[in-house]
Amino acid sequence: MDTEQTLNRLLVQFFKYIMEIEERKLITDEFRDLTYNDMHIIEAIGMEKPRNMSAIAKLMSVTTGTLTRAVDALEKKGYVQRQRSSQDKRVVHIVLTQRGVLAFRHHEKFHQDMIAFILEHVSEEESVVLRRALEGLMGYFRQKYDPV
Repeated sequence: MDTEQTLNRLLVQFFKYIMEIEERKLITDEFRDLTYNDMHIIEAIGMEKPRNMSAIAKLMSVTTGTLTRAVDALEKKGYVQRQRSSQDKRVVHIVLTQRGVLAFRHHEKFHQDMIAFILEHVSEEESVVLRRALEGLMGYFRQKYDPV
């Protein structure tokens, strides 16, 4: 198998495998009422600063209509709530509830553990090469496929 075929096979398997592992590890008994997509919405909402629907939709590359249905479901499940902006009452922010923060931290820990494992098993030089390679891939995909 030549380098091109090997790289293609490895990239496809790698992306698929990470998504499968993430889905299995994120949806535990504690969070069995969430979907894989719900977890990523919770991640996009985040804990740093309140975000409105359009900001979250942009982060997720979905329409606000699609996001609205998902946020409605997350609100019913008790993971998020809508809050009016104190500066502009027309603006509604989506914030995590206590339960949403627990789900966010659960997801965050999965990623932290994954990165810790990688860094334990590669040298400092290899981690620099890996970072540069991944940044290059992201740059390519953004340039080639992100909407303008």
